[in-house]
Amino acid sequence: MTSAAMRPARGRNYAEGRGYGLVLFAGVLLLVAGFWNMIYGIAAIANSHVFVANAHYVFGSLRTWGWITLIFAILMLIAGGGVMVGNQLARWYAVAVVGLNAIEQMFSIPAYPFWSLTIIAMDVVALYGLCAYGSRENVEAAV
Repeated sequence: MTSAAMRPARGRNYAEGRGYGLVLFAGVLLLVAGFWNMIYGIAAIANSHVFVANAHYVFGSLRTWGWITLIFAILMLIAGGGVMVGNQLARWYAVAVVGLNAIEQMFSIPAYPFWSLTIIAMDVVALYGLCAYGSRENVEAAV
């Protein structure tokens, strides 16, 4: 015999605060990846020597991708701040920005492969946290 208290929750009601830590972690990842993208973008704009020489790009040059990455860095920092505050609109904005940033990093692989793959991995973990556990019910249950 099982009691009603031992049955798993059904529907949209989740356990109290389940996944809130992962949403918070996703917000921190957004801020960290945003700062790293800012460093990457500034280095690319300055045409630093840390990048692979003679890399071929889909379009543009290293400086073009530096500006694109710097813009994504600013967008990610804004999204990370909104997620840390707990805003639901910022969570959806963060999902869009992180998804686009992962795609942008795939185009940056010729310039600095290890760095780009690291940022893509961080983006995937952040997307998982924001999509799987970022529902309004989970965030409100934790507060």
